[in-house]
Amino acid sequence: MHAYSELYLRNARALLANCLDYAAYTLGYDIGEFYNDFIRTDLAGRFEKGVPHVLAGMSGIELALLITEKVTGRYEYKEPVYSEGRSPEYWAGWAIAYYQWYSACSLLRLEEEVPITTILNMYDKYHEMDIMHFVDRINELRRDRRLVSYLKKYRELCGYSQSELSGLTGIPIKTLQQYEQGQKSLAKANAGYVLSLARALNCTQEELINDLI
Repeated sequence: MHAYSELYLRNARALLANCLDYAAYTLGYDIGEFYNDFIRTDLAGRFEKGVPHVLAGMSGIELALLITEKVTGRYEYKEPVYSEGRSPEYWAGWAIAYYQWYSACSLLRLEEEVPITTILNMYDKYHEMDIMHFVDRINELRRDRRLVSYLKKYRELCGYSQSELSGLTGIPIKTLQQYEQGQKSLAKANAGYVLSLARALNCTQEELINDLI
């Protein structure tokens, strides 16, 4: 189920894209800081729910100015300085809005799992691709982040150090560290490794390798 009616999706994408572009190139904000300010305001909650007053009732410039007003207490309009072509910030807003609509994931949760700085670094590879390639990649990154969290969480719950877990499972400690640090994906691990980990950590393989929810 998507976050809101597809009727508003085009507006949502343009709104967030223009907002981030204006914040970066006209207001001069660090876009990571600005975006994090945005997702902690009530404006983000209304954006996620597809509230028409937000998605269809204001421009990207107006949204950026409202965000700055909520954070700084000042509403200071500046004449737009447009980036040349479609900037990485514009594309990031456009792509994030689509993913949020498609997945119904909150913007705050998405930022915790895949920061906007990571998404900006995807620009060169993904900005000319079909948007579903971006969606698939974000899902992979979110899943990998959770797998790292699950493995570390279960290990710590059982009171094992990495070296103790390595001894119990026969998995090299370096490999365990790579799984916990996200350098290797547990989802793609040898099936025997996953089974050994599940037995040692007293959980099921499904609990250890949890799909996106």
